[in-house]
Amino acid sequence: MKQIFLVEDDGAIARNLSLLLCAEGFGVTSASTQSEAIACLAAHRFDLALVDISLPDGNGFVVCTEIKAQQNIPVIFLTASGEESSVVTGLNMGADDYITKPFRPRELVARIRAALRKSGKDSSAFEIGGLSVDTASGIVRKNGEEVFLSALEYRLLLMFVNNPRRIITRDRLLSELWDASGEFVTDNALTVYIKRLREKIEDDPASPRIIQTVRGTGYRLGEG
Repeated sequence: MKQIFLVEDDGAIARNLSLLLCAEGFGVTSASTQSEAIACLAAHRFDLALVDISLPDGNGFVVCTEIKAQQNIPVIFLTASGEESSVVTGLNMGADDYITKPFRPRELVARIRAALRKSGKDSSAFEIGGLSVDTASGIVRKNGEEVFLSALEYRLLLMFVNNPRRIITRDRLLSELWDASGEFVTDNALTVYIKRLREKIEDDPASPRIIQTVRGTGYRLGEG
């Protein structure tokens, strides 16, 4: 799983971005200040950084410099200003791209994937029980044949792929699917989505080995 470092001081934006990126198959670590961001760099390894230019105790330019010095990963600036000077400054300091708020979620994800491909860090595939998931291309195959999933089915599958050793509760699935899709997902609808997904990816949907039920709790990814 590719790890995204999100440096954003607006709590609502940071939460929504984290939900979006997790739904797209990324892991996310957030920091809200310049000092917190620099501390995170020493404790974690990342594949790409999204950095807000305006921070309460400094700015994203300093964070970008530290990122490039310590980990040399792609940096995409998030800015509320379309001013040419801010953009030029960021690019001159080593940023790989920038995107102006408010931005379209799909455009941001596309920019992230493009930066990862350019840096050579975008090789991400997961296999289990004859099922392969390429999170870079969004292609899912079962025994070599492409499986066509709806957007919600794909997000649901990614939640299990991204949490291979964890039990995921129904409440968490409902919350994250709802926030990521912008549509209200009911408990009954979740049951239907799980059933449909199993019908597409399991050898025997009646005895699932990939998405297993943990009675009274939720679900977990099996051993395949």
